[in-house]
Amino acid sequence: MATNQRSGTSGSSISIHALTKRYPGSSAAAVNAVNLDIAPGELIVLLGPSGCGKTTLLKMINRIYEPTSGSIVIDGVEVQSLKASELRRHIGYVIQQTGLFPHMRVAENVAVVPKLLKWDRDRTRERVSQLLEVTGLPPEIYANRYPSQLSGGEQQRVGLARALAAEPPTMLMDEPFGALDAITRTRLQDELKRIHKQFSQTILFVTHDIEEAVRLADRIVVMREGRIVQVGSPLEIVRGPADQFVSDLVGSQDVLRRLSLMPARTAMEPLHGTPPDLAQSISGEVFLREALSMLMESGDPFIAVTGSDGTAIGTLSMTSIQRAAAPPDTPDR
Repeated sequence: MATNQRSGTSGSSISIHALTKRYPGSSAAAVNAVNLDIAPGELIVLLGPSGCGKTTLLKMINRIYEPTSGSIVIDGVEVQSLKASELRRHIGYVIQQTGLFPHMRVAENVAVVPKLLKWDRDRTRERVSQLLEVTGLPPEIYANRYPSQLSGGEQQRVGLARALAAEPPTMLMDEPFGALDAITRTRLQDELKRIHKQFSQTILFVTHDIEEAVRLADRIVVMREGRIVQVGSPLEIVRGPADQFVSDLVGSQDVLRRLSLMPARTAMEPLHGTPPDLAQSISGEVFLREALSMLMESGDPFIAVTGSDGTAIGTLSMTSIQRAAAPPDTPDR
């Protein structure tokens, strides 16, 4: 199993084959013959209602739960061939409750895994300071605080920093922001996207919130009753739900819901020639519902859509938004 020792390196490849978990006394499998291939550096969101098997699947990857049958291969190595303790030292794990040690200061919490890996003191101190800065917790302010002295959002940031500390090529995240207020949750989602872009780990993120899934995912894996129902990009899932269950889950028949889940870039008209001189502009990553509000408030026929560097890449009009908002055909499967 590959071990990352430098920032910016790509994540692990993960191959899951016929993975099944049956709990004693249960007539139905919690996870049922799941197959999934994940490319290095992908951010995969496992989406579905409570009890669909997404957390069980996540916990089998780092062997908190052992599978009944099937296999998990990370970077070409079957995880069952490794000691569970050794495997977990190379997989970051973030949960909703943060799991911080209350008797340890913030810096000590972040340094737990590097110490287990016997990093030297200078390397550990440097890594802890770097990650506290990256997660928006200046070390000169937060390093010596205890978890009880932090807000919920700050504790979650420490948990994220701790999971990143040993530069793991794989990160597992089980509804880490679920207990936070909406504003803090959005900020941490944006923080995670920025950190993922910087460090490029492979991330599996569990949620039951479609808006969170759309905001974060490269691909969404929709689960139901232990099985994978559909795998696709956020746009593919919203525009082309595989069946009525997926359609209901993502609200694909609700126009305002779709507009809340589709980025502006998916509906824009591409530029041809010189960009127009438009007073209003919006990032291509902002959802269409906000773009619609901007158009209605301004009364302008068009607004510019900008890329990551702030330059115009297209335009949006009421017509293009209406076209994008057209309800998808939902097959009955």
